[in-house]
Amino acid sequence: MILSISGVVLLGVIVFLFFRKDGLKLSHAVVCSLFGFYLAGTAAAPSIEAGGASLANLLGGITL
Repeated sequence: MILSISGVVLLGVIVFLFFRKDGLKLSHAVVCSLFGFYLAGTAAAPSIEAGGASLANLLGGITL
């Protein structure tokens, strides 16, 4: 668990720096994918999934 969290923090910082420095390139997309993969293994995953579901319900309820 400690290794997963430190990996998530490290990859999160790298992703942030990639977006700040220049556009998202293929190598950056790979790091983002790894970030998502390791983030799914942390205790934050259920909260993120619930937030995504809530956002999907909110957007699905919008009528024009």
